[in-house]
Amino acid sequence: MESAARKDAAATGASPAVSSAGTGPTRWLNEEEQAAWQAFASVLLRLPGALDRQLERDAGISHFEYVVLSALSEAPDRTLRMGSLAVLASSGLPRLSQVVSRLQKRGWITRAPDPRDGRSTLATLTDEGWEKVVATAPGHVEEVRSLAFDPLTRAQQRQMGEIGRRIMAAVDPGDRSLR
Repeated sequence: MESAARKDAAATGASPAVSSAGTGPTRWLNEEEQAAWQAFASVLLRLPGALDRQLERDAGISHFEYVVLSALSEAPDRTLRMGSLAVLASSGLPRLSQVVSRLQKRGWITRAPDPRDGRSTLATLTDEGWEKVVATAPGHVEEVRSLAFDPLTRAQQRQMGEIGRRIMAAVDPGDRSLR
């Protein structure tokens, strides 16, 4: 899309567009950058669906549900405030609340007011939820390995980690989870 707009502007002799930030002319992607972006964007769009399909097929849960269960499994006492869980799951509270309600109906999570702050709600992974994570994790890890690590050399895997950290630092400078 960007290259088509850039070519159209060049063909018509139009002046370079000003970026939406108003900081000067648009810095169009060159062909190599465009190809890299398209490959990366394809991964961003398609990898979540592939992970969802594996988890739905093998465990009957979505990737988002697995992220929620997994985050709780790694928390102290397997408990987090809903607001903290929303941040870890990259979700808004309404979506998270709906998913936690579904997981609660399955007996995998409980919710209770935070005794230290009655305005907050705590989500806790139950023993049944822990068993679900333990049973689901091997298949999920194998799928992640198969899709994201096996196609790469060790050096490319290290580069993927560094690239992910740098992009996350640009997307969310305050996020320290990957540093």
